[in-house]
Amino acid sequence: MIRKAFYLLSLGLCGVVMMRPALAAGLRADHLRGLNVATWGQQAQAKLDLARYTPYRYFTLTDPDRAVVDLRGTRAGPALQLPRVHGWLEDVRMGLQPNGALRLVFTTRSAAAMHFSWRRSAAGQRLLVRLSALGAPWHAKKTVATLQGRDIIITVDPGHGGIDPGTIGIDGIEEKNITLAIGRRLARLIDAQRGMLATMTRDADVYVPLRERMHIAARDHANLFVSIHVNDCSDPHIKGAEVYILSLHGASNEAARLVAERENAADRFGGMNLRGTSHTLASVLVGLSQAATISRSMVAARSVLTALEQAPYVPVWTRSVLQAPFVVLKSPTIPSMLIETDFMSDPSQALRLTQPWFQQSIAAAIFRGILAYFRSHPPAGTLFAAERAARLRQMVASNAG
Repeated sequence: MIRKAFYLLSLGLCGVVMMRPALAAGLRADHLRGLNVATWGQQAQAKLDLARYTPYRYFTLTDPDRAVVDLRGTRAGPALQLPRVHGWLEDVRMGLQPNGALRLVFTTRSAAAMHFSWRRSAAGQRLLVRLSALGAPWHAKKTVATLQGRDIIITVDPGHGGIDPGTIGIDGIEEKNITLAIGRRLARLIDAQRGMLATMTRDADVYVPLRERMHIAARDHANLFVSIHVNDCSDPHIKGAEVYILSLHGASNEAARLVAERENAADRFGGMNLRGTSHTLASVLVGLSQAATISRSMVAARSVLTALEQAPYVPVWTRSVLQAPFVVLKSPTIPSMLIETDFMSDPSQALRLTQPWFQQSIAAAIFRGILAYFRSHPPAGTLFAAERAARLRQMVASNAG
């Protein structure tokens, strides 16, 4: 039987397929040029190398459990070979469908959840298909080398995208392109850090609704949500970064919304189950969760702001964490921040934001702040927590000696 079916482009979003203009004008046949699969524990990751972003559909089947991906208008490359698999992932098959889609079928030993993201590759674009046993959080293979512990997951949210260009600066510079470039750089730094894993709300020029961005972070079991933006102001001489977390007013509004929709809260907000609770109890539970999340958000945001202040070439406009009712910050369970990386209204800064070296400087500063925060406040069960415990044991042993 079919468990679920969605049409998507790059993010696993339900609903209408968002296509790039070139694709919307008419699809050309593409080739799947590479297919690599790795399996560990009850997880697997497939890397699909394509020339460009490709619309796809996915669904899962039972008896036996299978995860299916259809790549629209795609053929198998002439040199493509199916990889050998083992363990939790039992088999990989491939076949051309009557509608012209190339179907990949992953047979698993238990029901699987599927996550998708795009990365650049030598072939053009790489679609990452991440499979994990249903109900278990995704974590990367790299954490199992020495100390046991799952990855810390950071969801990077490049603001705007697709039909929403965001702020437009001198020479038609669009905010959506700046945020995507910085977001990609930040994600690469996170992925390169042992014990961390980045997911992205978008890794292409597509539009993602604001609340869907929150839901993506919850779906990916994120430990932190970081939204990247570029500011605007009527004064063209103002420049520098600002860091925001959710305001109390925004939190109270979201709490009321969650209580009103408490039958769906567990599905939409990463396990916060309010089903069957009274209105009063639900309000108390959401309020406590929101207060704790805002507190953790403030600590994380201060760490990032400090790193931005210490970074060379990166100006900071406001030297304290600000609070505002931004929709993307309203998760009641995931610490969240929004970073205005600079002001597009300053022509010189707008031009500087298009430069790779400046984008890297901003991304590196944000990453250092995130890294410092999690080294001091590692979530339980993560590699960072295991390493911190090992350091403390070593200090105690040294002092005792």
